[in-house]
Amino acid sequence: MASASALPSAARTERSPAEIARELGPELARRAEAAGESDEYVADNIALLRASGLVEAGVPAELGGGGADIDALAAMLRILGYHCGSTGLAFSMHTHQVAIPAWRWTHQKVAAAEPLLRRVASEKIMLLSSGGSDWIAGSGRAEKVDGGYAINARKIFTSGAPTGDILMTGAVLDTDEGPTVLHFGIPMNSPHVRILDNWRTLGMRGTGSHDVLIEGHVVPEAAVSVRRKAGEWHPLFQIIATIAFPLIYSVYLGVAESARDLAIALAKRRVANRHLVVLAGRMETDLAAARLAVESMLAAARLNAPSAETINQVMIGRQIAGRHAIAATELAMEIAGGAGFYRAAGLERRFRDIQAARYHPLQEGPQAEYAGSLALGLPIDKVF
Repeated sequence: MASASALPSAARTERSPAEIARELGPELARRAEAAGESDEYVADNIALLRASGLVEAGVPAELGGGGADIDALAAMLRILGYHCGSTGLAFSMHTHQVAIPAWRWTHQKVAAAEPLLRRVASEKIMLLSSGGSDWIAGSGRAEKVDGGYAINARKIFTSGAPTGDILMTGAVLDTDEGPTVLHFGIPMNSPHVRILDNWRTLGMRGTGSHDVLIEGHVVPEAAVSVRRKAGEWHPLFQIIATIAFPLIYSVYLGVAESARDLAIALAKRRVANRHLVVLAGRMETDLAAARLAVESMLAAARLNAPSAETINQVMIGRQIAGRHAIAATELAMEIAGGAGFYRAAGLERRFRDIQAARYHPLQEGPQAEYAGSLALGLPIDKVF
């Protein structure tokens, strides 16, 4: 199969992100096997996506990008997840970090988002996020120094760290008004930034989600994009939560769909009995529930009005999608029988990868508290 870089540029730009992802899929899947065996980061797959034009897919066309909306980006990530969960998940972190400023530029006319988006389009830079460290409470310390802030932090779950260019992150500054989270980007080539080679996990082994250690990097005052109270929902996080999670969970849906197809192919080699038929029916039902949940998340994002209510719809969808994607993949293992227990069948990797769907915000307890508080008219500003 020809690499994306060998494709005529016109052919690349005329096709949707999903079509490009589908064409690259078999090559991504082939490389995924090797990465899963050795904890190796899927660097070659990410390079292929970069060469194919998918890095800039979510940048508005007026700024030099592909102009893909959230539905197109979700379809792309679902296909990437189908072929390689690690590639899909790592790339979803870049994708949502592009989709968020693109939304702000398009719908809120935030001019400050333009330089970053233009860089993504022209330089094909890859953005990183630290979902394990940069949630509502914030993490790391910011200390005021001449001209800016010295940052000291350890950011966990930084998917794509080995090939990322800018870490979109934050740190907590002590102020007279209380702990304040500052938001900014940090170049990964800073001498004050180190990637810790510590990503050894059950699943999603190829995402390169290493810890990133920041020791004394100075962020200029002008580079701070947002200031907010630590530990409280902010309008920025309403945007982030509404846009990011439908994209991330599209990857898990793709993983579950690939597990389903592998299981059905293996099951057809067996003599069907009533028990096997019932298992297949349960799997189809769980997978349908996951699909409906992701669609509900995307419907909330399509409103283009991030709010407490869209967060609630997205996070309910996140719970349902994750729960049923995991259940469908577990049933796929049963349907496949003993053959599915062998690594060569491919189901084992999908089973491990899908487990990561448990760990993104809002997890079950906070999500139920958020939904219940909203239903009862109680405050939700500190429920996360």
